[in-house]
Amino acid sequence: MSGGVYGGDEVGALVFDMGSYSVRAGYAGEDCPKADFPTVIGVTLDREDGSTLMETDGEKGKQSATTYYIDTNQLRVPRESMEVMSPLKNGMIEDWDSFQAILDHTYKMHFKSEPSLHPVLMSEASWNTRAKREKLTELMFEHYNIPAFFLCKSAVLSAFANGRSTGLVLDSGSTHTTAIPVHDGYVLQQGIVKSPLAGDFMSMQCRELFQELGVEIVPPYVIASKVRSTQTVIQDFQASVLQVSDSPYDEQVAAQMPTVHYELPNGYNCDFGAERLKIPEGLLDPSNAKGLSGNTMLGVGHVVTTSVGMCDIDIRPGLYGSVVVTGGNTLIQGFTDRLNRELSQKTPPVSEHTCKIQIVF
Repeated sequence: MSGGVYGGDEVGALVFDMGSYSVRAGYAGEDCPKADFPTVIGVTLDREDGSTLMETDGEKGKQSATTYYIDTNQLRVPRESMEVMSPLKNGMIEDWDSFQAILDHTYKMHFKSEPSLHPVLMSEASWNTRAKREKLTELMFEHYNIPAFFLCKSAVLSAFANGRSTGLVLDSGSTHTTAIPVHDGYVLQQGIVKSPLAGDFMSMQCRELFQELGVEIVPPYVIASKVRSTQTVIQDFQASVLQVSDSPYDEQVAAQMPTVHYELPNGYNCDFGAERLKIPEGLLDPSNAKGLSGNTMLGVGHVVTTSVGMCDIDIRPGLYGSVVVTGGNTLIQGFTDRLNRELSQKTPPVSEHTCKIQIVF
């Protein structure tokens, strides 16, 4: 049927979205991904051999010296000399063997289908290099023998998912917060602004809080003489307790806010008040964060305004009119309301009359 028009159901394309925190993959057109598991993987090495042949799911080959443990269930099993690592660095693929192991695991355990049967759409960082893009394309065609392949900027996909071809995409994930201007479906590279203040930064602040309280973080499952994994406890605390205040942090106002009760897996429980407002405040006002200088780090509001200011003046109203927020940190209670308030205050007076700030999430 040459010249026909095909829908997503007829094509059967697969979509891969790999972030710094999690990997999401599924069939195009479906509401939810088939796979959603951590990006980090466990690696064990045979120090005697030293070879680097790839393998997945802990199934060791005849000559393999490297074993990869992927997905939540595999990672939670304590193993001697297992190193937990991520194939990504700065949002781009750094360890290609680990990345290939993740793809093999996804096809084998989640799709349970031959790669050659499905076209693939894969998201990429807006600052991805040409060399890495070419290497990824070569891997998908030559190793997996897929029939078609398309790489698309993650910011463009976020804008399209919200019905917009032009807008400012604010992505606050695990390792970094970025503001990426999109105009008519294209990323404006000169306007990309990145900040290291993100989810990992808040996790560090939460750890310091528990250290000050003298609380030992114990995961739900503990095995003697094994390194304890506490990151999941920290992340649950962030999602359950933290809140962004409506206005810049004030100690007296925060003390009057209602407390939130939280219990750790080891039975320790406490009511958290001002602390739950002060920790996420570092994302918006770095001067309130411990160990950071407010003059060297950009808060979320400044990241957005700086990005828009680096774009052509004619398209700035369109960017402010469609600020698309994405990433796990934007789900913190009060984040979008505070961002809207800050942008309204930081926007130049002339622009306030020519455009209306609208945040989409």
